Amino acid sequence: MDLYEPYIQNDRQRNLVDLAGELADVFSERGEAYDREDEFPYENFNDLKKKGYGTLSLPKEYGGEEISLYELVMIQERLATGDAATALSIGWHLGGLMELTETRTWDEGVFKELCEEIVANNALINRAASEPATGSPTRGGLPETKAVKTEVGWKVSGRKSFTSMARILNYSLVSATIGDTDEKGFFLVNHDLEGVSIEETWDTISMKGTGSDDLVLTDVHLPSSALVERDSVNPRGKNDLPKAWLLHIPACYIGVAIATRNYAIQFTKDYSPNSLPGPIKDVPEVKRKIGEIELELFKARQILYSVADKWVSEPKKRIDMASELASVKHVVTNSAFHIVDIAMRIVGAKSLFRSNPMQRYYRDVRAGLHNPPMDDMVIAMLANNALK
Repeated sequence: MDLYEPYIQNDRQRNLVDLAGELADVFSERGEAYDREDEFPYENFNDLKKKGYGTLSLPKEYGGEEISLYELVMIQERLATGDAATALSIGWHLGGLMELTETRTWDEGVFKELCEEIVANNALINRAASEPATGSPTRGGLPETKAVKTEVGWKVSGRKSFTSMARILNYSLVSATIGDTDEKGFFLVNHDLEGVSIEETWDTISMKGTGSDDLVLTDVHLPSSALVERDSVNPRGKNDLPKAWLLHIPACYIGVAIATRNYAIQFTKDYSPNSLPGPIKDVPEVKRKIGEIELELFKARQILYSVADKWVSEPKKRIDMASELASVKHVVTNSAFHIVDIAMRIVGAKSLFRSNPMQRYYRDVRAGLHNPPMDDMVIAMLANNALK
């Protein structure tokens, strides 16, 4: 059964899923080597660039496909079945650009120039907002990174952690406290500038391939136009919409769950211990576990795709969708973790061998619980809404 057929609405989406699938199938063959050697997946990103994957969320007038949120979660889910770290990393790039494409809150000239650079040279960009002292920016801490006004622009210094694909980024959107105020702004930083460096601090057991190293800025001089977003003033008005593009996160982790589910099902068809007359797929308890996986997967994907579709088809309701979007992340990432757990119970101790991809899926899917918004924040949001 094609897992994507129930959600594909038209030929464009089918072509997008095929593109992501073609890449995912290649990435899956490299996953074990990258993980074992603890290497950054440069080849994967080269393949993404060759296919123009990084341009998909750009406006059509600037050379992109202007994919919708629904299409983003679909292709990211499929890509993650091949390599979750690569999918999550490029998801930050695609998702951030999708938000800018939808809201157009930047100065249009600056945005147009960035889009042209991405189309012409396959440039990559990510937001750099996390810091060692503040943790996740969703917790509300003020950045310790400082931006000081100069005669010709800005001087920015600070350190950013969890900067996915830092080693190959061309640009970062760096959050910084503006001067001696309590105001935060985002600055567009070209990584070729003097004072920009990467410190390879990423040493984890999961999502190794994101290469989420530290971005270090030491007296980096920027033009005035580099301040593209700020709390108090925005070139086109304050953007109060929830960040729906963050659904690329649960899409990635349910993709990991799908890869695990596919492996486990094939295992039940192939494994025939001599204590049984045939493969273990005929064992009632194994069938029950597969049924549990299918039910959990259906629940997670239904909520993911339905909320993404609502965002696309009912734009007037977007302003009130923050709790729905946060709930999707909570439900889907926890379901993904549960699916992987059940699948490993089916495969048994074989799933723990380094040569088996399931142990990598297990480590990778655990990281989803630590991506924003975290579970406690989602629960608190829902409780506060109910008590109003």
